[in-house]
Amino acid sequence: MTLKIATNLFPSLLAGWKFLLSFRKRDWSLKDYPVIIRKQRDPGQESARLGRLTLPAYCAQIVNWTLTGTGETAAAALEQLKNRFNKARETRPSMPRPGRQVPLEFASQKRIEANSALANEFLQSVFEVEDAWISDESTLWDFALEDPLDESYAKIQSLYGVDVSDIPDGNLADVLERIAQSRQKRVEAPRIP
Repeated sequence: MTLKIATNLFPSLLAGWKFLLSFRKRDWSLKDYPVIIRKQRDPGQESARLGRLTLPAYCAQIVNWTLTGTGETAAAALEQLKNRFNKARETRPSMPRPGRQVPLEFASQKRIEANSALANEFLQSVFEVEDAWISDESTLWDFALEDPLDESYAKIQSLYGVDVSDIPDGNLADVLERIAQSRQKRVEAPRIP
């Protein structure tokens, strides 16, 4: 019981300490943030697999923020976190103060909403998913376990008559737009008696 309390208390104390130290300057780097590294499994131990997905050995996370990095070593997880932190620094209007709770930000759904009925039909038909929250950044990889996506591509081709294998990241908004365009072309095509 004491170990569990200490384990849960450490990230909060670290976040509080980094928060206090953050008032000494305004331009924060990753080392100014409270980072914890968790061992999720032994590096030599075979990971549980679910299709193409495996559990990385280590996870590095900024406390009170959903920004994480994973890898087979602690250094690799920290390096991935550093890369993601630098990307966030480039794209965010301002960086959150170290130690503060960072609200979860959802990606836009504007492109998905433009084809919302098709999106629901697509998820049910292709992946047998009744309900899911998807954004403009969602991909086929979020739902397909196989690697490569050949099975999904074949099913989409069969159901919708559209080849989407050239969409490099499998972005669902791109896939749905291509299907919608294909349907629109079929509706607009002149009928020959």
